[in-house]
Amino acid sequence: MTSRKPLPEHLRMAAFRTSEVAPHEVGVGRLRSPDVQHPFHAVRSVWLDLNDLLDRCRAYEPLLGRKHYFSHVTAAALFGMPVGFRSRAGLHVATLEGRTPARSRGVIGHVMKSADVSVTVVFGLPAIAPSDVWCQLAATFSSVDLVAVGDFLITGRRMRDGRRAAALCTIEELDAAVIRHRGCRGATALRWALPRLRAGVDSAPESHLRLLCIAAGLPEPVVGAEVAVAGARRLHPDLAYPDLKIAIEYEGEGHRADAAQFRRDIERKELYEDVEWRVMRVSADHLYRDPDALVRRIRMKISQQRRHLTGESSQTAVRSQMKRRL
Repeated sequence: MTSRKPLPEHLRMAAFRTSEVAPHEVGVGRLRSPDVQHPFHAVRSVWLDLNDLLDRCRAYEPLLGRKHYFSHVTAAALFGMPVGFRSRAGLHVATLEGRTPARSRGVIGHVMKSADVSVTVVFGLPAIAPSDVWCQLAATFSSVDLVAVGDFLITGRRMRDGRRAAALCTIEELDAAVIRHRGCRGATALRWALPRLRAGVDSAPESHLRLLCIAAGLPEPVVGAEVAVAGARRLHPDLAYPDLKIAIEYEGEGHRADAAQFRRDIERKELYEDVEWRVMRVSADHLYRDPDALVRRIRMKISQQRRHLTGESSQTAVRSQMKRRL
């Protein structure tokens, strides 16, 4: 059996046009070998994970023309926006006005006016800027999901060490983008979402939970309120009603699967309770499977705390009067 000629080192983890094979000293026959990928027509790649969005974008990069940019949900996923499964579809590529739209199997091409968007680079790839990507999502995203993505943009990703990466946008930049996209599909949803964005949100479910409370006629919970606890520490619940001393903590799957995180959650709850705060723990089942029951729970907790705090205030007032009489 004849062994395959090793591929040049610089082709590993890379993509290239078949028309550019000569400079790489690779014969046409070698490109038909099983260890060479065929991600797109006239493109070959080596050792890219084509199930990974970033690698698929890198595989398509040789076909990008001038004024071609990754856009819509593809760009959103590259920037880390919470778009979930939507990014698994075809790659979205925007072409500025006057250019030929992108056409290829697995690619969704768009033509845009150059005045409608700003552009940038992410992971070395050309992309529509985050503020304009947010506006592009309005064509297919619900208003609630737009708020969740917008909250992420003005907050910044939470890193493993607890710090935050820099925010991708300011409210002012999003406002300017909404003005640029007025009259486009989703413009009404954008105008609805913009004033409802809040910084400090760590996940899309937290945004959904806040909006659920508002839609149910409950007071809007505060994002990231500061609570002084023992040891001169400051805790910041996901959502809170500070005047009522109610903390609402959203707990995703990681809170149950990670033993260290589960232990920290128990400790946090005790620290809150030591300073007479009440903690509500909310899961995805509560939020998405039975939101009406969750709203009833929150409303009941608010009512209970109001009665409790009013009772405490009344008792304190009585004690003060008795002391004055004595």
